[in-house]
Amino acid sequence: MSIHHPELAKVNTATQARLEEGNKVGDIARQNYPGGIFIDTLKRSDALDLTKEAIQKRQVIFEAAFFEDNVLIRADLLIPDGNSYRLVEVKSSTSVKDYHLDDVAVQAWVMTKAEISPKGVFLSHIDNQFVYQGDGNYAGLFAEEDITQTVRENLPKVQSWVDAANKTLNLVSEPFEPTGDRCVKPFVCDFFEYCNPPEKDVLYPVEILPYGKKKAQELRLKGYSDLRAVPAELLSNPKHLRVRDATISGNAYLDPQAVKLIKALQFPRSYLDFETIAFAVPIWSGTRPYMQIPFQWSCHIEFSDGSLQHKEFLDLSGNDPRRGFAETLIDVVGVSGSVLVYNAGFEGARIRELAAIFPDISQQLLDIVDRFFDLLPLAREHYYHPEMMGSWSIKDVLPTVAPELNYSSLAVSDGSMAQEAYKEAINPQITKDKQETIRNQMLKYCSLDTMAMVKIIRSWIT
Repeated sequence: MSIHHPELAKVNTATQARLEEGNKVGDIARQNYPGGIFIDTLKRSDALDLTKEAIQKRQVIFEAAFFEDNVLIRADLLIPDGNSYRLVEVKSSTSVKDYHLDDVAVQAWVMTKAEISPKGVFLSHIDNQFVYQGDGNYAGLFAEEDITQTVRENLPKVQSWVDAANKTLNLVSEPFEPTGDRCVKPFVCDFFEYCNPPEKDVLYPVEILPYGKKKAQELRLKGYSDLRAVPAELLSNPKHLRVRDATISGNAYLDPQAVKLIKALQFPRSYLDFETIAFAVPIWSGTRPYMQIPFQWSCHIEFSDGSLQHKEFLDLSGNDPRRGFAETLIDVVGVSGSVLVYNAGFEGARIRELAAIFPDISQQLLDIVDRFFDLLPLAREHYYHPEMMGSWSIKDVLPTVAPELNYSSLAVSDGSMAQEAYKEAINPQITKDKQETIRNQMLKYCSLDTMAMVKIIRSWIT
């Protein structure tokens, strides 16, 4: 599909972000080897020529190019070692993965074909215990593991992989293969939506059963594809039965117990939501790779008379936002009333991390967590609407209670987009006008998250 129909690929925001982080990790890895040559061209012939020249000069090479048996590779790092080279693959993950080993095996196979058999093969990955000191020094960011033996054991398999790939590429038409786990692991394939279109006349596929992958497979084997056709006796999980019954009736299910729990909440009620960023390469002193750094919050405050007040925080200065985040949050949430969140585990973990970093305000932060009321388990246990399609994400619940509010019209409409917007906004090269535009987009998104919680609660008790 990448060769014959690249126009059908759909690259999501998360994939793009992962690729960008990988590029940054590669940049830092190159800084650790000053004097090396970077083969900075995508033109194959030029890259191959430049690689040959660098090998003749016995240089450290970044993105070395080799092309054998119709397979092109670009090696992250080649380090001279005696009469040969040491091959180092650089990854932005925090450990060695199985698919990394396959990747490096192909590279070593092509290099061997090119008569530059690597003397040793290593995988360099992020050490998530590294703490950046804010001095521009990233020594210690990477941990390197020797995978030479494993790669050599895999080398005999590569020829069959290449033969199979060539055979597929030479087919007159695309092969039919049902989608499966391989299509989403380790990452979602860019062609997944193309290969997995909605089934005709199946409005509610059995796969919407929550945590029901095995049950959905059983139902498919019995000939059931639409949940509405599944007999009740084939389901034993109470939540599955609830989803099935609501789907058949077309009506929402609301457990009266939810109303009792909501009415017991204390005023003022603070509806709270965070946005965070996690850099593979940390940029602020005292932070680690992939550490979740909160940079934005939104809070709708509901008073006993029904009135609402909205407060928000967003730091786009490019400086470490954590102290300002924590102090403003304490000021707004105060010391009384329930604090409503949608997934307390995430918000609670971030606040506890802030409390550990700032001992002078730690107790005030921890007191906020003690007042948490989590709407996600409340929704999962006590509410379901057929339009949710088996999901209790706030973005799926909101349209069932307040269809006039939706995320589709927003320029920033999910967490991944908020993270990418934040990265763009703190870039020193951004113009003030562009930054202000992004600021407004991000504020609208985070505000909608907390207004969504207000709307959900109010709809359930009226």
